[in-house]
Amino acid sequence: MQKKTVKAAVCREFGSPLSIEWVELASPGPGEVQVRLSACAICQSDITYMSGVWGGDLPAVYGHEAVGVVESLGSGVSKVHEGESVLVTLLRSCGECLFCRSGDEPLCEGEVSLDIHSPLTDTQGNSIVQGLRTAGFTEAVVVSESQIASIPADIPAQSAALLACGVITGYGAVARVAGVPPGSRVVTLGAGGVGLNCIQTAAIVGAVTNIAVDLSPNKLKAAMAFGATHALSAACPDVVGEIKTLTAGRGADYVFVATGSGSAMAVAPLLVRRGGTVVLVGMAPSGLKVHYEPLDIANDSIRLIGSKMGGARLQTDIPTLLAHYRSGRLKLDELVSGCYSLEDINKAIDSVKRGEALRNVIVFSGENA
Repeated sequence: MQKKTVKAAVCREFGSPLSIEWVELASPGPGEVQVRLSACAICQSDITYMSGVWGGDLPAVYGHEAVGVVESLGSGVSKVHEGESVLVTLLRSCGECLFCRSGDEPLCEGEVSLDIHSPLTDTQGNSIVQGLRTAGFTEAVVVSESQIASIPADIPAQSAALLACGVITGYGAVARVAGVPPGSRVVTLGAGGVGLNCIQTAAIVGAVTNIAVDLSPNKLKAAMAFGATHALSAACPDVVGEIKTLTAGRGADYVFVATGSGSAMAVAPLLVRRGGTVVLVGMAPSGLKVHYEPLDIANDSIRLIGSKMGGARLQTDIPTLLAHYRSGRLKLDELVSGCYSLEDINKAIDSVKRGEALRNVIVFSGENA
């Protein structure tokens, strides 16, 4: 099988800096697409995986919020053509299982060939894990046709890349999973990349009260710019009371937990009104346990639901989000804190860990620019 030599940031030891190496990328097989990347954002999920909190095998290449240009097609691909600008996501679906047939592609339980054999090897032929089904911290990727969506070529690559995870996750949690109606009172715990998109989607759908809660003053400031009506510090000694005061004494209609923090997940039911909805959006570390009082959940008819990638449907969600972006209602450019070369990816990651960035983006140089 013909292979392409590309540069990648490889994780060889959990918790250690990534190694910039030349790797081999297999040509696309049936139903697969090779994409030359223009940009790949750094998501908190990448950092969590690289720290070893969720386990997994090494060596691996992570990165999953990507955008680029189609370079070549495997047999049977009909959705895109060579030279087309596309978004690349981790959402891989078989198209045949119960969930795919019902429109819940993020819950796909089927299998495709890339789930079995990674398209990446080192220069000695040893397999490298395709992290988060994408391996976007490399100059080119081979992914399933189901993982891509066409986008206009004139959207800035570093902004478009954010649509692949953080934006669709926050948007879908609010607009699809919860179905927040106009006039609602909404609280979002965590104002990072996903949380800001919960906040701005709540504003788009017409939330009358849109409260952001975070420990970081900078993120709370950003939340106000993204449509929050109020910003509260999570360190506030009576954040529950403050939210009750801002929500007619009852609590919010909807609370979105956009962080993996156990304390945020534990307090969420205390912030919602009777008959309200708590949506867990953030991905917690493996093994984390949160305790609730079942009597309160049942007696107050509180809905406690999960949201994986906002239940995203790429072929309908991406055009909708791009329309909001072009109208000025959806902020993408403002989410980008900094652009880095692949060689400087460890600096970009460290900046995220220090809480300095909303989204740092790797922008590929040379022919990938």
